[in-house]
Amino acid sequence: MRFDAHPDVAKALPTWQGKTIVDVTNAYGVAPEQLGGQPSGRVVAQAFTGGKLVKGFNHLGAAILEQDPAVHGGRRVVFLASDDDDAAAEVGALAENLGFSPVQLGGLSEGGLLVQARGKSWGQLIFKDLVKFD
Repeated sequence: MRFDAHPDVAKALPTWQGKTIVDVTNAYGVAPEQLGGQPSGRVVAQAFTGGKLVKGFNHLGAAILEQDPAVHGGRRVVFLASDDDDAAAEVGALAENLGFSPVQLGGLSEGGLLVQARGKSWGQLIFKDLVKFD
């Protein structure tokens, strides 16, 4: 879904209590003022009342994500950021089950900024297609 659609999607349930939401959006073109100075992931998290949000899988385009995550003997990296350690671990396990190598970046206000757009600029890790070798 696009970033601007998240409020409508969040209305699908009266509460997201106990659910983990993976924010795959990018707020490119959205002025930082519209986000109230917050990271876009935190804005999305606020819309999903009671849910636990993990920002992830948003730094690579769909064409890359649909490819086999096994690359030359390694695994494609996906970056994850969350203010909820349990949710981050849960999505990290999902990423591993899908064949990716998850890299935990920390909270939304720290690591989350590395994988989000701000206005018309991209975070430092957006579009970085990296492979981890075990």
